[in-house]
Amino acid sequence: MKRPSPVFFSSRFTALATLLLALVSSAQAQEDVIRQVLSERLKNLPEITSVMPSPIPGLYEVVAGGEIFYSDADGSHIVQGAMIQTRNLRNITQERLGLVNAIPFDQLPIQNAIVTRIGSGARKMVVFADPNCGYCKQLVRNTQSKLKDVTIYTVVIAILAPDSRTKARDILCASDPSAAWTAWMDAGVLPPAAPSACTPKALDENIAYATAKHVFATPTLFFTTGRRVAAAIGAEQAEVLLTGKL
Repeated sequence: MKRPSPVFFSSRFTALATLLLALVSSAQAQEDVIRQVLSERLKNLPEITSVMPSPIPGLYEVVAGGEIFYSDADGSHIVQGAMIQTRNLRNITQERLGLVNAIPFDQLPIQNAIVTRIGSGARKMVVFADPNCGYCKQLVRNTQSKLKDVTIYTVVIAILAPDSRTKARDILCASDPSAAWTAWMDAGVLPPAAPSACTPKALDENIAYATAKHVFATPTLFFTTGRRVAAAIGAEQAEVLLTGKL
């Protein structure tokens, strides 16, 4: 059997490379159209940082201002809401948000956090929380109490109610902020009012950081992988995330 000549392989490779280049150029052109049209029509839209095909053919994922929505191929229509995979009920949108908004762990403001060590404290997670957040209380009662060998850095952001700042200040100024936070979130017991001389800079710094990083939901959790989860997850899911497997 006669073997194909090197010219044959070269021409096939060139044709394949040309096709791939054309596909990439076409995809980039499509993304450019979506960016331009949406930016022109939606005047208050934050800067679009990413456009890419979604799992649904013809629908594109658009990331702007740390949020995700979906657009058709020419920007004529947008869809807001969660994309759910029916086979296993995966929330594709939430998973993508966790990756899109990931923050390296060493860039999180743990210097301003309430530190709670459970067991050896070897594993680490950061929680952005408000003292008036019901889901944050569930996280403390139902999840934090079941974890083992973890250090939890709670970054308090007073954003939900007029008295959130007062409660946060009293907790941060307590002799044992970790115990004071747990007592309030778990049992509804506040520490004594903080003296007027105690004015934690952390409260303003935390809100400034959260605003810059689009942390607007409480609780929002971060893991050492950089993964972000904006939900009061259960202990089982927390354990998986703490291992870096999800």
